[in-house]
Amino acid sequence: MQALQFTKTGSLDSLQVLDLPTPTPAADEVLVEVKATGVNPSDIKNVLGLFPYTTTPRIPGRDFAGVMVSGPKELQGKAVWGGTGKGFGFYQNGCHAQYVVMPANAVALLPESLTFAQAATYGVPFITAWDALERSQVKAGTRCLIIGAGAVARAAQALATARGANVVMAARRSDVLQTFQSEGISAIQLQDEHQLPVQAQDAFKQQAPEVIFDTTGYWLPAAVNTIDSFGRIAVISAPRDGSINLPILNLYRKGGSIIGVNSLLYSLENCARMLTKIGAAFENGLPVSNNFIEMPLSEAVAAYHQVSNGGSDKIVLIP
Repeated sequence: MQALQFTKTGSLDSLQVLDLPTPTPAADEVLVEVKATGVNPSDIKNVLGLFPYTTTPRIPGRDFAGVMVSGPKELQGKAVWGGTGKGFGFYQNGCHAQYVVMPANAVALLPESLTFAQAATYGVPFITAWDALERSQVKAGTRCLIIGAGAVARAAQALATARGANVVMAARRSDVLQTFQSEGISAIQLQDEHQLPVQAQDAFKQQAPEVIFDTTGYWLPAAVNTIDSFGRIAVISAPRDGSINLPILNLYRKGGSIIGVNSLLYSLENCARMLTKIGAAFENGLPVSNNFIEMPLSEAVAAYHQVSNGGSDKIVLIP
C-alpha cells in the first residue's frame, strides 16, 4: 500500500511516501480502506518532535473516513470514520495511508449526510469541541462565549448551537467578525482583556457568560474576570512557554472552574463513541462545511509543508 512515513522527528525532512505492506488485522481488529484522511496541525507537530511519546518509524495521521474491508460481517463494506485518540499516529501507525488497522470497536458508522472527505476534516476539531462542551456542561440556554475562529472554535459553535445554547463568538480581526455576522452568528470583536467583561455582558443582555471556551490560549485571565458565578472555562491552548498569570482570587471568589481539554487523553474506542454522537448531530441537521482542499496522498509531503508554513486551508489527503 501507499503510505506516508517518517523515520525521525525534529523536522519534516524524513517524511516520505512509500510502498509498505498492507497491515494484517489481529482477531480483535478491523482493516479499513482509507478513502479520505485529514491533515491536522498536531500531525505536523508530531513529526517535528513536539510529542515526547512518538516512536519511529511511524505512519502519521489522526482522522480518516473509509470502507470496512475486514471485520464483523455486519460492518463489512460499510462506510466508517474514526481516529483522533490516544497513540494513533504517535506510537501506533496512523491513517495517512491507503489502509489502516483499528480495534474492532474503534470505528463509527459514517453519517449518510457526510462525504468521506467532509468526515475526514471533522475528527480532531469536533471531538475536542464535543469534549469541551460536555465537560463544561453546555446545554439548552447556556450562555456560552467561544473565543477564536479556528476549526475547534467553529466546531464548538455548531455543536453548542445545536444543543440550544446561547452562543456568542469572539475574535480579534474585523474580517472574521464580518464573516460570522454574514453567517448570522452573534459575535464580538475582541479589544483588550480589561474590556472583555463589559463586552460579554453587553452581548448576553447584561448577564455574564456561564461558559467561556478559549481556543487561543491567550484569554484565560480575562475569562476568569468575565465568567458568571460558578462559571466554567475550557482551554485547549497556552502561550508558547506554557505559563500564564492567573487572577486566582477572582476564580475562587466566583467558584469558577478551569477545564483542560486534550483529545489525546481518550482511547480510540472513546473517540468512536463520541463520533457516533457527533454523527447523530449531523444527521439531525448540523451544518456541513466544504471549506477544505483535496490533495492526493502522493503529495502528502507537500501538504505537510503547506500546513507547517501557515497555510489556512484544511487539507484532506485522498489515497
